[in-house]
Amino acid sequence: MLVENQVNRVAIIGYNRIPFARQNTNYAEAGNTQMMTAALSGLIKRYHLEGKLLGEVAGGAVIKHSWEVNLMRECVLKTSLDPKTPACDIQQACDTSIEAAVYIANKIALGQIEVGIAGGVDSTSNVPLVLGEKLRTILLSIRRSKTFGERVKHILKIRPKDLVPVGPMNKELQTGLSMGEHTEHTAKYYNIPRDEQDKFALESHLKMVKAYDEGFYDDLLSPYLGLEKDNNLRADSSLEKLSKLKPAFNKENGSLTAGNSSALTDGASCILLASEKWAKMSNYPILAYITFAELAAIEYTQNKHNLLLAPIYASSRMVAKAGLKLQDFDFYEIHEAFSAQVLATLKIWESDELSLQFGLAKGLGAIDRTKLNVKGSSLAAGHPFAATGTRVVATMAKLLNERGSGKGFISVCAAGGHGITVILEK
Repeated sequence: MLVENQVNRVAIIGYNRIPFARQNTNYAEAGNTQMMTAALSGLIKRYHLEGKLLGEVAGGAVIKHSWEVNLMRECVLKTSLDPKTPACDIQQACDTSIEAAVYIANKIALGQIEVGIAGGVDSTSNVPLVLGEKLRTILLSIRRSKTFGERVKHILKIRPKDLVPVGPMNKELQTGLSMGEHTEHTAKYYNIPRDEQDKFALESHLKMVKAYDEGFYDDLLSPYLGLEKDNNLRADSSLEKLSKLKPAFNKENGSLTAGNSSALTDGASCILLASEKWAKMSNYPILAYITFAELAAIEYTQNKHNLLLAPIYASSRMVAKAGLKLQDFDFYEIHEAFSAQVLATLKIWESDELSLQFGLAKGLGAIDRTKLNVKGSSLAAGHPFAATGTRVVATMAKLLNERGSGKGFISVCAAGGHGITVILEK
């Protein structure tokens, strides 16, 4: 067992991402390998890592082609890093890149490596298309056939509709519902009205527009394929425009729309992590430290409104371990999968009665919402599933570094009823 003084402090010393692009726009012809390589290359150039041998690179994608089984290693080999730098793929839906950050951080903390990169990428445009089950079965039967007659017999079973490819399924296998359909249940169960969801979405866009205008994102991104900023961002958004959008998941009486839900998006992001000792010896400024992280899962098959609420468990455990209250943070970054999911999380924290349903003695209490997602978040930037976690970590690290001190609370929900929370400190 390690004693406390044997654990290395884990520093965030760099970040980079490419601008995020709405599905089937600028990155329609790019894939995971190209986008992740671009994000890594931007990081390498910014922090002068050319030719460097790093401890490890970890990350992944939610939607992958069959040839992307070794995605992160292939990306490393396409960059100017020392080709002996090892890499591994991690996948945990929307938690992917932040879970990769925790993975790298743990290796640094234990002294197994001194420096590494965590990241994530997803393309919702360049997706794998597979054969339908009937056609697959027929083709296998043809392959097993011993005679020409048997082959012809099986070939004649193929119908035109069997040739239509099947795209990735955007549903939870346990329930058959999409994430949006689950969140409709969340909005209804916790009484999150449409106007509150639209207002929250508008604020995300306006805050990010302001942050871009002020130059906050200038050193967070490297241009790619004609984009210099996220093209999902809407500077001209308004409550009037948002109110006119039709429900996206429940056409009859739903409250979730394309405006208050994160868009299908393409993009990649990454962060550079190191031990405090290595960072100082290598003359890298320390932006912030990762001090605590907590992963949780929640039952959502019987309680369909719970799918994206696992951070309720993770946050409660984490602040207890850290000896902190939820109100002790200078900034909060909560991933905006949907306005309704964020607003439900805030409502549960504020309510002893609702928190009791999660087995908690009482709620964690209200936070100062002026400190929440102060530079905009996923509703404005877009949400390339595996890339969002390290985008959020980078934003928080920069906020704390600019402030000069403080604590930051991060929460990311994910498909499968997962949720992760992380504390950064400066």
